[in-house]
Amino acid sequence: MESATRQRLTLWAAFALLLLMLPAALSSEYALSVSTKMGIAIIFALSYNMLLGQGGMLSFGHAVYSGLGGYFAIHALAAINDGSFNFPVSLLPLVGGLAGMGFAMALGWVSTRRAGTTFAMISLGIGELVVACVLMIPAFFGGEAGVSANRVTGKGWFGINFATQLQMYYLIAAWTLVCAGAMYYITCTPFGRLANAVRDNPERVSFVGYSTHKVRYQVMVLSGLFAGVAGALAALNDEIVTIETVGAHASGLVLLMVFIGGMGHFIGPIIGAVVVLLLQTVVSSITHAWLFYFGALFLVMVLFAPGGFAGLLFERLPALRAPGGWKRAGPALARTLLALALVLAATILAVESAYHLWSGSAEGPMALADFELDPAAPTIWIAAAVLLMAGLAVLLRSSPPAAKQEAR
Repeated sequence: MESATRQRLTLWAAFALLLLMLPAALSSEYALSVSTKMGIAIIFALSYNMLLGQGGMLSFGHAVYSGLGGYFAIHALAAINDGSFNFPVSLLPLVGGLAGMGFAMALGWVSTRRAGTTFAMISLGIGELVVACVLMIPAFFGGEAGVSANRVTGKGWFGINFATQLQMYYLIAAWTLVCAGAMYYITCTPFGRLANAVRDNPERVSFVGYSTHKVRYQVMVLSGLFAGVAGALAALNDEIVTIETVGAHASGLVLLMVFIGGMGHFIGPIIGAVVVLLLQTVVSSITHAWLFYFGALFLVMVLFAPGGFAGLLFERLPALRAPGGWKRAGPALARTLLALALVLAATILAVESAYHLWSGSAEGPMALADFELDPAAPTIWIAAAVLLMAGLAVLLRSSPPAAKQEAR
């Protein structure tokens, strides 16, 4: 037990050190801005994982709580700007968190009376209702233009007024560490285990005397709290909150983050948030076909890795940790990575060539990885086919038949 606790503390210390030292490894303001958005996305995804991964509640309207938290935080920031509200800017995420928790308390009592499809449909309806309210009450929500405010106000503490992206990064990194630590602690408590039991077998939980409705409701309230913090941090970072923050797109995006990363595993939403943000920012700046890669990644994860990236990682950890595990499992893992790299290269070559030919936006050769290639040349498609077949062949060799695996 002491060894497990020591390992957890080491991992959390490494995470804190990574957040502290990351700006030193970044070479541009753009990279720092992307890292800042990743911190917000991590809190948002972890809050959704409390619902789906820990409590078993599929929600299509989780952005309601982050978005409303952002609206209340931006109004509090505007009040700080005009001097009517004396409050530290660095603690404004508490305002968003309390707002998100308050709306979760108000809306969750009814929606959590049922789980499964009923809960999902109710959450979708609540999301659409809130979007309608945003348009109907422009005095508070600002209509389609949204509400904006200036985070640089007053003298600040020790000269820190969040005028630079670096100062915002460290503020969001601190909140990310605190919120992630708090949510991890909740998963380790008896309440967290009870939420898992309600997710896995609600009938048995009811039989032993616990109210599944109250457990789901409490999970939703806590989830709304952390979602509101994420929304407030986004409001501070962007200095504006619009209708998109409460819409179905934001709710669907966080669902994809959690599923791709691996729902149920605490590290899964963190991985998913990083992957999705890289697709949205880095990959989208390289190719216009990034949405195709996003959809293809989701499809592949659904078909072949429903446990997400975290599930793939934890499936292989026991074999690698065993004595001599790297010697036995290492070559197979290397072959699998090689096969995936070949399949990925073939996919990129085929997709980029097809997009270049069919989009009508460009003619002549295309630039791909500092090479100029002619997408109309047969050699491009032959090369893509060869790479794909080679990758599939290596993948089949590195994955023995199920019968052999069972025999072992």
